[in-house]
Parts: sequence; structure tokens; C-alpha cells
Amino acid sequence: MSADAGRPAGSASEPARSAAPIGQESRIRQEPRPLRVVLDATPLLGQRTGVGRYVENLLAALADLVGDEALGLIREFGALAPGSGAVDAAGASAGARSPRAAGPDGPTGPALAARAGNGRPPAGAALAAPARSLDLAATAFTWRGLAGLAEALPPGVGSVARRAPARLLQESWVRGDRLPAELLVGHADVVHATNFVLPPLRAARGVLTIHDLSYLRTPDTVSEASARYATLVPRGLRRAAAVITPSQAIAEEVIAAYRLDPDRVTATPLGVDGRWFDAAPPKPEWLRERGFPERYLLFVGNAEPRKNLGTLLSALRGLHGTYPDIPPLVLVGPPGWGPALDTAGLPAGAVHGAGYLSEADLRTAVAGAVALCFPSRYEGFGLPPLEALAAGTPVIAADIPAVREVTAPVVGTAVRLVPPTDVDRLADALLDVIDGGYAGLSDGLGGVRRSGAVDADPREIGRRHARAFTWRRTAALTAAVYRRAAGS
Repeated sequence: MSADAGRPAGSASEPARSAAPIGQESRIRQEPRPLRVVLDATPLLGQRTGVGRYVENLLAALADLVGDEALGLIREFGALAPGSGAVDAAGASAGARSPRAAGPDGPTGPALAARAGNGRPPAGAALAAPARSLDLAATAFTWRGLAGLAEALPPGVGSVARRAPARLLQESWVRGDRLPAELLVGHADVVHATNFVLPPLRAARGVLTIHDLSYLRTPDTVSEASARYATLVPRGLRRAAAVITPSQAIAEEVIAAYRLDPDRVTATPLGVDGRWFDAAPPKPEWLRERGFPERYLLFVGNAEPRKNLGTLLSALRGLHGTYPDIPPLVLVGPPGWGPALDTAGLPAGAVHGAGYLSEADLRTAVAGAVALCFPSRYEGFGLPPLEALAAGTPVIAADIPAVREVTAPVVGTAVRLVPPTDVDRLADALLDVIDGGYAGLSDGLGGVRRSGAVDADPREIGRRHARAFTWRRTAALTAAVYRRAAGS
């Protein structure tokens, strides 16, 4: 701002301002400096499972959000003017929003439609510049695979990283506040630790994502690396200005476990990639090439103790002993860790390990399944069930808080929940869906679907529910956390 900025507009030293047209004041004022945000993208290196997919989709959605804010299409929370016929970023109406989501429901603007109109906003849209633009960058706190970071990032996100052994860094951060993040990433206003571990900081404000509390709730099911979170997470919380969780259920757990001010914790529900809604069942040649049976039940995830595969196999063992033609169970995902799966008492071919699949193959596999089985003892969200709903596949899942939160409106219609330790009820649910498809999900509800009329298409009801979960909404809520953390 100039030395004359405080003088009246009509003073002799500032004739140009006195003649400025009404509405041009915002052009005269200097734009605020962009907010430099550096995210930990270490989970992008290697095979991407849950946290890796979170970081991948969040970065892409944040980059898109920044682009739309630069066009002036959305406010900080993405609201359009009242009466503009706003829909959320997935195209769902306001009445189809996700349950118990914390914070604003933004952004609510058909940005893609605006882009298709050569940058012109939709009719009735209220244009407003964001409070402070975001300058996005990503880092990786590791030595291995660092050369591949830049190519793993979406357009609009820069790479800033220095090679350092991950274990050495974590050991240093456990002991104290040595090796602050800025030594590795340069200047940052906000550092977003996307995977439980927030390093020491000099001047930056910290945002910490805690995906779940499995290291506290089910310590017998976590790896040695995850067990270290019992020490690393409390240290990160002392450094963090704000905390993010994927669900309200985990937000409440974190608040209670660490006695946090609820205002510091924000649930940013995850999203469903739009390509899931176009997923089609596999063709015969696809099945042959990958060794899939023609008809199959499906599990997606790491084969680790928390996923409760032992209970699922016990339920199937009982069914195979009594009923013919039970479809094989296909396991999709990395090998995981823990005790080997006990397949004793199951017929040959009853369990098929497909290993890790590409994203495109995963969507195809889910779309062709008789049902997705999600029997976990504990989860921080429930993305595989939502993706299965988007692909038009029935879901049998564990009745645990996070999964119940994201599926409640379609339980009995497109989803059936069973207690994670009840082998008999899980076996009943599997048999009902194998025999009756969606009709087998009612679980004694007498055919009255909770999500609409009895004659409504349950497949479309499930898809409509999944559409309420968008990565764009995740990004908007996350960007709002950055700005609050930075005090802007």
C-alpha cells in the first residue's frame, strides 16, 4: 500500500482514485499473498491402498478447487447465491448429503459447467474471490522412491522434498522437536500431515489427519509401524493447530481419547471417484485372464487382522458344509501381514487370491461381484462399501460406527450390516444375498426399504447415496481447515 493510501479519495495527491469507477476498488487493493500449503504425499509412493488413495484424490480435488477459485466461481465454502438451483459437486441435490458430516456442505457449484462455457459462470451464480488463495505443494518424508514423487502429483501441485530416511526422521520426531519440517520443504504457511505423523514446525501451522485409532482401539491388529502412532500422534497433536478425521465417528473418538477442544477437529468425509458410477461387470475374457470365477463374493483390502477375514472364512465354512453352489470368495489387495488365513475345512477353490489390482480392474471386479464383503472389526471410514454402491453392487458390512455412519440411509436397501463377531448372522446375510441379491439385504424389514418406496430400484438408491460423497467436498472442507489454521 502506498504512503498516501490513508488520505481521502478526493485529495490532491490521489486524483486517479477519485475518478475510479464504482466497483473497481478490489482491483486497486493488493491481493493477499497466497497461502503456501505443503502436504505429505509419502503415501503416494508405492502401491496405493487406503491412505494413498486419500492423498491422491485429495490433492487432485484441491488443485481443481484452486483453479475454480482463481476463476472466481466459488467462495471459501463454495456457496452459490440462494435460488440458483445449486447442487453439490457430484450433482446430487442438497437433500442427498452425507449423514453427520461436520462443517459446511460446499462447494455447491457446477464448476465443470462453468468451464464448458468458456469460463462463464452458470446463470444466477454469485461470484466471489476466495479469502486467500492456496499455493499447493507436496513432499515425501522418505529416501526410497522419492524420485517418483513429481510424476505422482496432479497438475498445479509442485514437488518440494529432500532425501531423508523415514525411520531416522520418525525416531528424531519421537525424541523431540529436532529436524523441523521447514528444513525439508522450505517455506510453508501450513503443513498438512496426511498420515498420522506431524513433524516439528518452526513457523508453519500444522494440520494433522488421523484416519482411525486402531493403534489404541485394536492394538492386537496393528503392525509394528502403526503401533508407533501411540507415541507419534500425541506429539503431533501438541504441534497441530487443527485435526482432520475421515468421519464424525473418528472425530468423536479422537476428541475423547486426547481431550481435545471439539473446535480443533473437523470431519472431512471421503469421496467416491466418478468413474465408479460407470463401472461395468467383467466380460468372460477378463475373468479368464485374471483367473476369476464366473460368480464370486469379493473382499477388498489388506489381508491384516483388523479386516476380520477369519470371521468371514468361518461363515463361509459353515455355508459350504450345508449348501451347494456357494460362490468362491475373491480376495483383492496387497498380501498384508499377520497370521496366515485358515482355509481348513473349505473346499478347493473356495478362496481365490487375486492380489493387487489396478484402479480400472478393481472397479470392474467390484461391479461383477455378487456382493462386497466388508467384515472389519474397526475402520475409520468405509470407502469400499460406498464404491461398491456406486458400482451397483450389494454390500454386506460390519456394524461398526464409521461404516454405520456412511451407510445408514441405505441399510436394508443396498447394504446389510451385521455384528463383526457374529459368524452365524454373517453366514445368514451371505446366504440371503447369494440367493436373493438386493432382496436379501432387508434383514427382516418386511420388504419395506428405508430409502424410498418398496418398488424403488435398490441399485439406483445405492448409487444416489454414493453420489453424495465427493472428493470436491472433501477438498473444500479441507481448504477451509487450512485457512482457519492459518488465521486467514
